[in-house]
Amino acid sequence: MSSRVLILDYGSQYTQLIARRVREARVYSEIHPPTRTAEWIREWAPTGIILSGGPNSVYDENVPTAQLATLEIAPVLGVCYGMNLMAYLNGGEVAPANSREYGRAEVYLCPHSGPLFRGFDDNEPFVAWMSHGDQVRSLPPGFVTVAHSDGSPIAAFRHESKPWYGVQFHPEVAHTPRGSEVLENFLFEVCGATPSWTPSMFIDDEIAKIRNTVGNRRVICGLSGGVDSSVAATLVHRAIGNQLTCVFVDTGLLRLHEREQVERTFRAHLGIELITVDASDRFLDALRGVEDPEEKRRIIGHTFIDVFEDATRSAGDAEFLVQGTLYPDVIESASPRGGPSVTIKTHHNVGGLKPGMRFTLIEPLRELFKDEVRNVGRELGLPEAMIGRHPFPGPGLGIRVLGPVTKVSLDVLRQADAIYLEEIREADLYDRIWQAFAVLLPIRSVGVMGDYRTYENVVALRAVTSTDGMTADWYEFPHDVLGRISNRIINEVRGINRVVYDVSSKPPATIEWE
Repeated sequence: MSSRVLILDYGSQYTQLIARRVREARVYSEIHPPTRTAEWIREWAPTGIILSGGPNSVYDENVPTAQLATLEIAPVLGVCYGMNLMAYLNGGEVAPANSREYGRAEVYLCPHSGPLFRGFDDNEPFVAWMSHGDQVRSLPPGFVTVAHSDGSPIAAFRHESKPWYGVQFHPEVAHTPRGSEVLENFLFEVCGATPSWTPSMFIDDEIAKIRNTVGNRRVICGLSGGVDSSVAATLVHRAIGNQLTCVFVDTGLLRLHEREQVERTFRAHLGIELITVDASDRFLDALRGVEDPEEKRRIIGHTFIDVFEDATRSAGDAEFLVQGTLYPDVIESASPRGGPSVTIKTHHNVGGLKPGMRFTLIEPLRELFKDEVRNVGRELGLPEAMIGRHPFPGPGLGIRVLGPVTKVSLDVLRQADAIYLEEIREADLYDRIWQAFAVLLPIRSVGVMGDYRTYENVVALRAVTSTDGMTADWYEFPHDVLGRISNRIINEVRGINRVVYDVSSKPPATIEWE
């Protein structure tokens, strides 16, 4: 069996970063809730276990914990709360720190710091990111201190004879410059993991799973034309060939010329059977008068399933539905597999699915981040023009028209969005940006055009840089490009007289407005 690391999620905002850093080292990782029993973990057979940070104090009542037997299954690394929990479970003292430690700190290694800090110089401190209000006051028997900072007398520890390690700082964040080295030392020096998790290995494993699940039965794929559903469809087609039929639904919530592009790519270039269903009136009727974004997502998700169930009659009465669900979708809709993280928003292809639907879901990309999906797509031979497309949400423009969704508002937004993306490509900026789109705001503003007073719509432009969509920074456009975009939209799109630019990062904002 290949190496794999189990990450128990105690509610840290950084838990997903731990998974990313492990995968970047080419070792597979999964996030699970701390309620997993020692028996379950033993059967899962991890090469190593990482206990994440979290917002609680280990000494409080009804906080997430772990069975002591879990620590005996594989080498363990505790991060922040995870470190405190290891100490607490083994009889150490954990208490509120005299001075809480947040932000950058200098960490000093003790002599004989062990394999977790192999390659580090004991005589030179390193910078690490701290974010904690508790600290380990005294170690349990058998544990030794291997690092300290001004605010943490015990900034890292290890067990004298067992492969147990704890760090009070967060090695997974970029603010700990050598954090990847710490994690890689845990993976390779402590756990003896093999860096073998690659896109080709993932593809082989998923093809085997899909064939085993499907057998000779029929499958349909809800195709949006975006990166995620395109890679999912291609992967499933590689596994089962003509047992797959892709269903592309024209929801009326698509970008300009989206339908034509999807039909051309999948029929002409990929040779995948494609059924196009024009359900725009059906979606718009269902959304009439709805303003709440969560309700929009639920309606769109349920209507998708209704349309698929109708379309499946022409696809040989399919039993399975393929979706391009990604890890961030799962994380934001509900914490991974029931962990203590909070729900941010419902994704139509995760929490917005219709209860009681008769399809069995196949979600081959469910454990991947966006950049990993792109790499899988390249390995599958998909064209770069498709792989490099900016993310587009499943609910489409339905959540980019803020407030009630109408055909008129959609047409206005479609034109503005098309101009925006055209100018970004013309300025050779498209590939530098993770995601760019326009949003039609539910307000109007006064303007002057040709000496006449206008009272028309406001469009907000959004562009962010990111690696995985979990965090994002707003993109700093050259001012002349922003000016040109604004000028074109106001002059060419009837009904818009004001353009604004969103300079919010994620967090605290999300990338999409709804």
